[in-house]
Amino acid sequence: MPYVRVRSLVVAFVCDDHGQDLVEYALLTATIGLAGAAAWFAMSPAIAAAYTTWGTGVNNQWETPNPGGGS
Repeated sequence: MPYVRVRSLVVAFVCDDHGQDLVEYALLTATIGLAGAAAWFAMSPAIAAAYTTWGTGVNNQWETPNPGGGS
């Protein structure tokens, strides 16, 4: 008799789909998160180089104001 009960519990566990949507959303979220992290690490050197170039260009174009006040 215990074998039949264990077997029926296993069958019920395998056939039960409660919580399946939650697991699917968790897997989807993890996949999107990993893809975002991979993209961030792939793009971060290019982003850093662009901002460094921009910052250097801005500093090179800046001129000290005339202390004479324009007179």
